[in-house]
Amino acid sequence: MATQVQDAGAAPAVRQRGYMADQGFFVRYAVVLAAFIMFGFLQFAARGFTRFGEAPAMVHLHAGLMVSWLGIFIAQNLLVHKGELGIHRKLGWVSAVLAAVICVTFVLVGYNSLSLGRQPPFFSPPYFLTLTSVGALFFGGMVAWAIALRKQVQWHRRVMLGAMFMLLEPALGRLLPMPLIMPWGEWVTLAIQLIFVGVLARHDRKVLGAVHPATIAVAALLTLSHVLLEVVAILPPVVAFANGVAAG
Repeated sequence: MATQVQDAGAAPAVRQRGYMADQGFFVRYAVVLAAFIMFGFLQFAARGFTRFGEAPAMVHLHAGLMVSWLGIFIAQNLLVHKGELGIHRKLGWVSAVLAAVICVTFVLVGYNSLSLGRQPPFFSPPYFLTLTSVGALFFGGMVAWAIALRKQVQWHRRVMLGAMFMLLEPALGRLLPMPLIMPWGEWVTLAIQLIFVGVLARHDRKVLGAVHPATIAVAALLTLSHVLLEVVAILPPVVAFANGVAAG
């Protein structure tokens, strides 16, 4: 697998070794992102805000799938780092199926939580239902796009990181004091997500000489996801449907 993107201003090591020259960065960043997401959920549970025993089976299934995804994401980056590209490709198709199932459970968890009155009280029913649906749409869309770009390595790995940046949102929802910062919580979340994108952009400039177009595209998609959420959540049909689900 060879990258089709080579910047004229790239560092000598990158020009000589291609994407392998900086794969270590993507391995480390995968670990950081997975650890950050896990910490967001674990500290929430440690503070007593999660009642595992009362959670529906769908919530447990979704949580298990998400933990599996985080593990596979790290493994995929490690496999590339070790040159095990054959295994990486095979596991990639497994992760594609896993991502599709996660998107379905993502939406179902949101719907079931709303119907059972388990959504966070600082989110209105339309907002919460739209939040989970948009999150699933953009996560799944980025994974699908990354797979389509799998032969363009520089694009592929950055768009896959974009899918991970999307998963920062539910973790940040448990780390940030949402009751105190709403209705600005989504924009604070976006700002933090863009900081993570900024780390990638800084890496791009260091090894490629400029910010890669895929990094810019990821930032744009993250921003679009929040704008779409704010717009869709106030549409009358969405409001009526969500309120109906919440009312039982």
